[in-house]
Amino acid sequence: MPETAEQRPYHHGSLRAALLDAAERGLRERGADRLSLRDLAREIGVSHAAPRRHFADRQALLDALAEAGFVRLGAAMHAALSEGDGDGGDDGGGGEREFPTRVRDAVSAFAHFATENPALHALMNAGKHRPGATRVAQAAASAFAQMYDLIEEGQANDTLRQGDPEEIGIILYATVQGITTMVNNGMIDAARLDGLIDTAVALFLRGARPPGR
Repeated sequence: MPETAEQRPYHHGSLRAALLDAAERGLRERGADRLSLRDLAREIGVSHAAPRRHFADRQALLDALAEAGFVRLGAAMHAALSEGDGDGGDDGGGGEREFPTRVRDAVSAFAHFATENPALHALMNAGKHRPGATRVAQAAASAFAQMYDLIEEGQANDTLRQGDPEEIGIILYATVQGITTMVNNGMIDAARLDGLIDTAVALFLRGARPPGR
């Protein structure tokens, strides 16, 4: 008599990755509240006890999913900034002339990630503030550190006013987060996203210019 998924022993070669992939699909289709380790084990064809080799409980799985989301977001922003570095200019890509494009590229990468992965992004936002979710918070800080570095670059080039880079960055983040939330909630058509990002970045750069410029 064939073994069922419940009876089958652990045998999956990439169990952790398979669980995270299945969890993200479930998150998109059913929401976080309906994810369970037992259901995910059944879906990928391992015993119900096998997931606990990697995740002590459901919350540990959700935290790992949020952490992986921030790693992907950071990679997307890094790729956008790397492309901006090679867009031209005699100074090799770090000069003032290209700074608006670099900001726009990074912000656009964030906005598209948030609107293309709304359920995951919501989980990420919740996870990074949950007490005890240290790895999620660290992954979030690593992803967004790129924006703070970019703001410091603008300050060094006298494109942005001096001040705490985090405080200046929060203004931009709050604006873009608001736009992506409105898109995800159906309050704004997704087709308007790029135009709104262009406007938001232009207004931010104008408002954050050094005095007298």
